[in-house]
Amino acid sequence: MTAEHNSAEKHNSADVVIIGSGAGALAAAVFAADHGMQVLVVEKTDKYGGTSALSGGGIWIPNNDHFRAKGGDDNYQKSLAYLQAATAGLVSDRRLHAYLDNAPKMIRYLEKYSRVKYAVAEKYPDYYPHLDGALAGGRTLDPELFDTSVLGDEIDNQRRASASTLLMGKIAWTARDAHKAMARERGWRWLLIKLMLRYKLDFSQRRKTRRDRRAALGSGLIASLRKSLLDRGIPLWLETDFTDLIEHNGRISGVKLKRDGKTLCVHARKGVILASGGFEQNQALRDKYLGRGSQCHWSATPPGANTGAALEAGLKVGAATELMQWGWWAPTINVPREDKARAVFAERAFPGAIVVDGNGQRFFNEAAPYLEFGQAMYDNHSATGGKSLPSWVIFDASFRFNYAMGPLMPGQIMPDSRLPKDWQDQLFFKADSLAALADKIGIDAAGLAETVERVNGFAQTGVDEDFGRGGNVFDCYYGDTNVKPNPCLAPISKGPFYAMPMQAGDIGTKGGLLTDELARVVKEDGAVIPGLYAIGNCSASVMGESYPGAGSTLGPAMTFGFIAANHLQSQAAIEPDSPNTDGREAEHPQAEQIVAESDNSQAPHVAKAG
Repeated sequence: MTAEHNSAEKHNSADVVIIGSGAGALAAAVFAADHGMQVLVVEKTDKYGGTSALSGGGIWIPNNDHFRAKGGDDNYQKSLAYLQAATAGLVSDRRLHAYLDNAPKMIRYLEKYSRVKYAVAEKYPDYYPHLDGALAGGRTLDPELFDTSVLGDEIDNQRRASASTLLMGKIAWTARDAHKAMARERGWRWLLIKLMLRYKLDFSQRRKTRRDRRAALGSGLIASLRKSLLDRGIPLWLETDFTDLIEHNGRISGVKLKRDGKTLCVHARKGVILASGGFEQNQALRDKYLGRGSQCHWSATPPGANTGAALEAGLKVGAATELMQWGWWAPTINVPREDKARAVFAERAFPGAIVVDGNGQRFFNEAAPYLEFGQAMYDNHSATGGKSLPSWVIFDASFRFNYAMGPLMPGQIMPDSRLPKDWQDQLFFKADSLAALADKIGIDAAGLAETVERVNGFAQTGVDEDFGRGGNVFDCYYGDTNVKPNPCLAPISKGPFYAMPMQAGDIGTKGGLLTDELARVVKEDGAVIPGLYAIGNCSASVMGESYPGAGSTLGPAMTFGFIAANHLQSQAAIEPDSPNTDGREAEHPQAEQIVAESDNSQAPHVAKAG
């Protein structure tokens, strides 16, 4: 235990207490510490990283340095026009400007003064290419690989990456590499061979563990942030449950925690940042706010991780909320013996697979963004009298051989004979004819036959006359570049035929505590709750009901963590024995504004661990 750990536990106080250990929380901790503030990070589970560690780790940063360095054509006005169109007036311009002003500064600072490193995903398009200001690529940043050996045994305390984010369930790869392989771009086979050899030939690591030495995507981001906390000696308490906020004279002055079976009150001299995720793993809150039969076990987030503690604590002190009926929807597949569902992001765009309801009919563009596809599942379920939950993804033997679908790797790599025996007739269903398949899964056979015949015609012409699949740059991002005339359409004609049940899942909830442009939690009348900040999925999304691009969850979480830390630095420190707004200033010399450094001035001092 470091001296910083001992100090925080002995005195039960810090300048800033941060609840949660995802990307937003850990980034905020780095920013606050670099301002000279004493920071305590609290995580209720025995693993740090939250849902960020399971994610793609991408951040959506309009007008970023990486894209500009490659000659990319983006600017503030384009970005603002796009965000305003996507959010459709549901988010104040002050919050949109705060995001656009600070997101490039945030990542610029992190890359210069922490272990975090990103690269631009030049080909990853914005999700709504039809909107004014949309780009065909360049706004999403992808984490670089991170060597976890620098963490030593601490890597064992990090939440493990989801198998769905790893090549063959075990090998780390970037989103850029994954796209090259999935789209079957030139050189994709050599890329896979190189990645597999890198993993296999790392003999010292293979003798110790199956876990890849390198981390990528969300796992790499969290590992790099965790090392950045260790560099600064920032304490992170695991298995410490946040139970309530402490309020004094209308100001949030600390938190109540449960640690080692004891209740602990920790004073926050400057403020509390709530960054503990949404409420998707609390069925009572799902029933209350999301409704429509949504279930915890459809979520791709870890059971018990995000149960709405921050939301409930904020409501008790009068916080306003927004977007409570919304999740970050994503269709999901439940895999036997896995504790959480797997989200289906890219596979829906692969040519030769369709999604149908109980009538055997398509109801939406399968290649559309996952938020909209999940919403369409709920809408169609209502419109059809309950025939879209589950929906069914249908494909044939050619698709099975060439492409992945959820946990099913391509048959050329993982034939049916190598799959776990209990997966058949539970995870996937198989029959020699479409009629037999429809009978086996209980959907309308005539409807399915008619749908497949129609789609096969679209595959020949290259035009999806029903839903426009493959008709824009986003749809085609995960299409097969070798399939013509439409990379997202291929016939379904070769038996045996397959079906997999798909639920309207999520990667978190979208609604939460309402905040202002400084990440401060506000009441219904707009008044600020002094000392209380919220970022990430426990706050109402700055993206409104939309999902503008890959990284629209983590980008804002980290950016508003940056904004919160900058604002907290300017606040007076209130001592526990005199909790009032005219208390003495912090003992640390005032650090330079990080926001100034992000514009390339001198960096604040960083305290090293040990």
